[in-house]
Amino acid sequence: MRIHKVHQLHKERLARSTKPFNARGANVNRCEYCQVHKDYCICEHQPNVQSNAAFLLIMFDTEVLKPSNTGKLIADLIPETHAYLWSRTEPNPEMLALLQDDSYQPFVIFPEEQIENKALVTNDIVVEEGKTPLFILLDGSWREAGRMYRKSVYLHQLPVLSFNSEHLSSYIMRKASKDHQLATAEVASLVLDLFGEKENAKHLECWFELFREHYLYSKRPVKGAERGMGLKRLVDFRTELKESNQI
Repeated sequence: MRIHKVHQLHKERLARSTKPFNARGANVNRCEYCQVHKDYCICEHQPNVQSNAAFLLIMFDTEVLKPSNTGKLIADLIPETHAYLWSRTEPNPEMLALLQDDSYQPFVIFPEEQIENKALVTNDIVVEEGKTPLFILLDGSWREAGRMYRKSVYLHQLPVLSFNSEHLSSYIMRKASKDHQLATAEVASLVLDLFGEKENAKHLECWFELFREHYLYSKRPVKGAERGMGLKRLVDFRTELKESNQI
């Protein structure tokens, strides 16, 4: 299993905690990496893919401690995923250097309706030759993400990638959901799809579904045909992917 930046950030945040973080399900005996009950650990199924994209997770202080956080699923999939805690007054200097690195082309992923300067907003991903797109996700609740953007002046001159209603609606319909407030991993899946890495987008969808299913096992009993469907979908997808690549 690959240990990544979100795993490391989780450990660092725990190390400086002065008291236990009592999230819901705090008494569950969890795997320290995937954060689901140890009996349903998914680490052995962690994806192994290649990608031409990079992600930067700017995480609200307590978000990295939440077992339900899905930002870690992006880091599970995309090898070049950076993760830093957000600070209003002392942004991480390594993170600022990353944003200023000329080898990257940053895009903040954020809803257009919350951006005052509409000139920054784009619905397409156009990357200069020789650069790697750096997709920036503000990982927290919607309210926290809004505050993070407003208070982070270093983000205010960067292009903002916002999904148009057609693209978003097609994704929502595919997920058979009425909730337009997508999880962080679902937003990343949309980004990868728009970037043209459709196989990676689908892989992240399947990985998210497996995590969600196994996470819920510790909250309620799952029996019958419903149990194991997340893993079956992931295995079926990987089998189809392997067969298509051999043709």
